[in-house]
Amino acid sequence: MQLNLNGISYTYPQATEPVLCGVSATFPQGWTGIVGDNGAGKTTLALVACGLLPPDAGSVTPTLVAAYCTQDATVPPDVLEDFALAYDGEATRLRRDLDIGDDWPWRYETLSGGQQKRLQVACALWGAPDVLVLDEPTNHVDTTTRRAIGRVLAGFRGVGLLISHDRVLLDALCGQCLFVSAGSTTMRPGGYSQASGQAERERQSALRAHEEARREQRRIAREAQRRREEAAQKEAGRSLRGIAKHDNDARHKKRVAVVWGTDGIAAHQAAGMETRLAKAGGRVAATKVARRYDASIWLDARPSRRPVLLRMEEGVLARDTWSLAHPSLYVGNTDHVALVGDNGSGKTTLVKSLVTQLDEGIRHLYVPQEPTVRQRGEVLTRLRSLSAMERGRALSVVAQLNSDPDRVLEGDVVSPGELRKLMLALGILDRPELIIMDEPTNHLDLGSTEALERLLAGYPGALLLVSHDATLLGATTTITWSIERSDSQAWRLVVR
Repeated sequence: MQLNLNGISYTYPQATEPVLCGVSATFPQGWTGIVGDNGAGKTTLALVACGLLPPDAGSVTPTLVAAYCTQDATVPPDVLEDFALAYDGEATRLRRDLDIGDDWPWRYETLSGGQQKRLQVACALWGAPDVLVLDEPTNHVDTTTRRAIGRVLAGFRGVGLLISHDRVLLDALCGQCLFVSAGSTTMRPGGYSQASGQAERERQSALRAHEEARREQRRIAREAQRRREEAAQKEAGRSLRGIAKHDNDARHKKRVAVVWGTDGIAAHQAAGMETRLAKAGGRVAATKVARRYDASIWLDARPSRRPVLLRMEEGVLARDTWSLAHPSLYVGNTDHVALVGDNGSGKTTLVKSLVTQLDEGIRHLYVPQEPTVRQRGEVLTRLRSLSAMERGRALSVVAQLNSDPDRVLEGDVVSPGELRKLMLALGILDRPELIIMDEPTNHLDLGSTEALERLLAGYPGALLLVSHDATLLGATTTITWSIERSDSQAWRLVVR
């Protein structure tokens, strides 16, 4: 069993450019990762593959039973009530494997995002579709839920399409990855790590070919210029001007050279070089290299002179139905700390408490999980008030984080992902000694996540990251604060 996309094109109403253009791909049994930047067309492709969006051109073959699990966890599945009443073997197994309570379907609106996502996935699998498309199934969910979802998806035996920025999940499930960019697609073998490694090797090869084509273009340009100058000199030499009127011998030699073309060779050679130069220019234009910014932005950043920037004495944070016990905590001037734990374990509460205890003299940047409306307005106001030099520096950071600076400057609204990038970029202008980010990869595509990873890994100051992205934390942090459950209403923090 396999699903085939044949020459698929689609343009949204009122759009000037197609989001998909002549896309063909084959999806065999098993999981295929669908990866690409925000807005690249991943979800559009998935909706076409499921038959939920008719393409402008092309076909999807054969006709199979398909299910689409939306990214938005708050949307109840169509078969939710049927699943709630079902107690067949598959429904029972899914409830057990995803730890779903019997009452969950009847109170869907009151469930946490992670619980809603488990129900979405369970309902999609219970329908036993031939084709299953999951759009960001682990977005915003904790480690426990991620693992549970990963285990049940591994048992799916149909054609699976996984749109995700979860690199661990893509590596665990996928036998191939379809990279979507600017309306076109490229299929590469393996999970994300293998496929992106292949993409980087292709990029390096294209870069070498591009540089070689540019060197050849410059060489031909120099040769063409020399031939043009030589042809001009020969052309000047063909004139009878300057030869005495009665010097018949010299005039005869000049006319013979013109007739037999001996003086025209240089002109022909010059014309040939122009043709070669045009072809060389075409080769340069044809060697496309994927955009990436690798320059460091931390050239003038230094760790704080204070050895310890943040300290919290041993204690307990408590709310009405929840408590978190923690040992003495501190962050040194070069420490990179990861804060991990399940949803609802108190990570954000702890971070907010730590921020309030910071000494006023410590330059710090705090990017919350969900910026307020006021914070969004302050970010855009500050960006527009910057000098041209400062704005250019901030936007260069945005570019390094895989966003188009021109798009960020348009209008009065930015996407949640671009807002986080802007907050980080503007904060860097203040030369922070400590950066605190709560779920920084929320709403980011894989390219942006990897760019953020490179940027934070090189930061010389103190860093505190709250994240469920194990790959990001592994690349950027060396100390782990792990929140673990003590009992049904109590948690404790362990430093590793």
